[in-house]
Amino acid sequence: MFRGTFTALVTPFRDRGIDVAAFEQLIETQVAAGITGIVAIGTTGESPTLAHEEREQAIRVAVAKANKRC
Repeated sequence: MFRGTFTALVTPFRDRGIDVAAFEQLIETQVAAGITGIVAIGTTGESPTLAHEEREQAIRVAVAKANKRC
């Protein structure tokens, strides 16, 4: 069972792709604020419009940036 507050992240875009730097900053801001967890690639994260490779990229970035801190 999950407990705490989880933030559903948006997926920022730039030049027709994921803006990795902006996405990492969104994650860092949430971690610094003490969030319990993050939700990447939900409906707020534009999952229906992302290619499979973009979904994988966003998940990899989120896992690496959060680095077990939330």
